[in-house]
Amino acid sequence: MGSSFLQSLIISNLVLFINKHLGGRYIVLTNEVGIQLSKGTWRAADIALFEPGQIDVSQASNKYISVSPKVVIEIDTKAEVAEISDTFSYYNEKTEQLLDFGVEKVIWIFTDSKKTLIATQKKEWALVDWSKNIKITDGLEINIEEVIHDIQGGMVDAND
Repeated sequence: MGSSFLQSLIISNLVLFINKHLGGRYIVLTNEVGIQLSKGTWRAADIALFEPGQIDVSQASNKYISVSPKVVIEIDTKAEVAEISDTFSYYNEKTEQLLDFGVEKVIWIFTDSKKTLIATQKKEWALVDWSKNIKITDGLEINIEEVIHDIQGGMVDAND
């Protein structure tokens, strides 16, 4: 499924922002990177952050990655809406699968409600407004509204 203009802008800006502020501390993969959870079970991630020692980019192949990212960031869902009877169940199931696989933090950015869900292993999940700062990793907090506006010079209004 294609991304909306806003989804694409958020993903692009987040990748630029993360690389600018964490350059070299994480390998940032995007473009629906496939993550092999187990044989026959996989998920795709909008943005996945790996510590450099977790993966060897010189060994990159045309196969899904089988290593658990430290952080996964999702912007809504691009799954076929007709195939999902309950979107909350979809978000919950995908999040639980990623956390069970070893992802330390899953962040969902919802464009309609302008809310962000932060899910971590063995901690209470939090739902916050885009205007609030959220912690991506140690040393990096972001504010979704600011990321949308700052990197692109206010090109898109988050209320559109």
